[in-house]
Amino acid sequence: MDIGDENPSIYKVCRTIKRMDQSLYNALRSIYRDSLFVAEIRRLWPDLPLVANLRCGLWYSSHFDATCYFKSTDGHAGNWSFNPTRLNIHVATIAVEKGGCIIVDATRKGKRFPDSMSKTIPIWTCVLNRAIQAFHRDKLMRRSDELCALSCKSCNGEDCQLQGKNFADSGPEVNSCLCRKALVDISAEDWDCSLHLPLWVSETEKANMESRIEGWIKILKDTGTDFTFLARSLQKPLRPLWISQKSVVWLNEVPDLDAWNFTPIILVSASSASESTLRMSDNEFSWSYIPGAADDEESWARGLSPILFWKHSYNLINDGPAVCTRMVADIVEKDRVYRTQRGQDASQIRVKPKKVSANINDILEEGFISEFQYGIDTGDGFNLVERNRKSDENVIHSSSERHFNLYWIGTTKLAIGTSQYGQIGGASDQVESIINCDPVSGFIPCTGEDAYIHLPILSSKFDRCALQNSLPSAVAFARKKLVKGETLLVCCSNGEDVSVCVCLAILMSLFNDKGVFDDGRSLKSATVSKWDVKRRLVYICNFASIARPSRGNLRQVFNFLIRNNFEFDI
Repeated sequence: MDIGDENPSIYKVCRTIKRMDQSLYNALRSIYRDSLFVAEIRRLWPDLPLVANLRCGLWYSSHFDATCYFKSTDGHAGNWSFNPTRLNIHVATIAVEKGGCIIVDATRKGKRFPDSMSKTIPIWTCVLNRAIQAFHRDKLMRRSDELCALSCKSCNGEDCQLQGKNFADSGPEVNSCLCRKALVDISAEDWDCSLHLPLWVSETEKANMESRIEGWIKILKDTGTDFTFLARSLQKPLRPLWISQKSVVWLNEVPDLDAWNFTPIILVSASSASESTLRMSDNEFSWSYIPGAADDEESWARGLSPILFWKHSYNLINDGPAVCTRMVADIVEKDRVYRTQRGQDASQIRVKPKKVSANINDILEEGFISEFQYGIDTGDGFNLVERNRKSDENVIHSSSERHFNLYWIGTTKLAIGTSQYGQIGGASDQVESIINCDPVSGFIPCTGEDAYIHLPILSSKFDRCALQNSLPSAVAFARKKLVKGETLLVCCSNGEDVSVCVCLAILMSLFNDKGVFDDGRSLKSATVSKWDVKRRLVYICNFASIARPSRGNLRQVFNFLIRNNFEFDI
């Protein structure tokens, strides 16, 4: 092997081989192979919606019904967490509607499941189950107290206690206080609230997580999240199940969903847990399998997005490694030109070449992974989901085709969306004014310039003060429109970060805790804390399931609200 040196070191040889194994073609071929396993699992439960855990899981199927966002860092040993800003309530709602759901994710070699599936999601199901149980218990207790008050009008407390009977022997006419308390206890016991973890999680780690659950439930309650619909609709408690490529699933003995006494959250780890590189071949090409190939897409995808991959997957896979890199570059560039011609977000990707010799470049012509520098944070790695009301299906749209619905924030007359929707999605028919935060796409809506303001706000990754500096103008514009009772759309390039933060600042500045416009009186009479901002963010997330604001942008919102530079830790 010629690598440019007469006496190459072992380190250089290993690095060269690793780069060849981690080539773009190998990554895409590995993703395609793992997607066949995901498709096989989906065929076992065709009625269950398929949900991608952003961002890695989004690559493993050409069609997802929804997306979710469970972070592995919330499940790392010693760092277990239940983050109220990532409630994913829409996932529980989907599971209620369809009797369960299938969540897809993947992880690098050496592990069967990512920590997001091993611990983050089990914690999430346990906390939700206990919150719903507490909701039902409180409801039963209130009803019991009301009946006790009626039955005790003609007797004192001691006489009422003496009337107690065994609940099993009581008839419908029994109005004993003790019987009603027993009914509450029995109803609570029927609801499984255990922390269900996979077998490879140690008992010590499980005990440490269980000791924190009550605190997480308190955090959830303090956010003010409304569980009424979920509690009334969920007939069976949520419970995770784990399936990987090493799982044994008997095709002729797949249990019926109705046979389970719980609502299944089926966690599918798409990648194989191989400790070493697997060499594979077909009729034409030889390639190396990469476990969890879709992880950390910025380091290998060269600007390719999941939707573009599946649109051109046949040619990318079947034309072989020799032309794969050039095909991807051509696909990405054509998509960029397509969006540019339509005034959409289309930042150009500039490749930063590695310092390698000419001979190594020849060897690794198709093999090494380039480093990318984005001129602007476009969020192309995230493909969002639109609810299609006519077909009752969720469809993932590409950046060049997606026309998003508006996410109305309760009764506030505020909506969150993308700049693409504001420009070509008929937003003028639904909103009367627009705040456009897209740093690239500026447009004049049909409603006229007076009903529109363009604030080109860069992500905190590129400008640490851009959002904070623009918030006074955004809030002032919103106040002028909301005083008149107009509806207002806040949009950005992806509808999930900057627009959410601007909407959060408007809510905190001009609305009270109940979501009623008060022209800032509540803010003037209160001291804003981190928890206040987090509560209001949870309120937004209840309506806009795609909301995923960055920590840097949230910090700028907090600084704007308090006019000081305190650390904001979400």
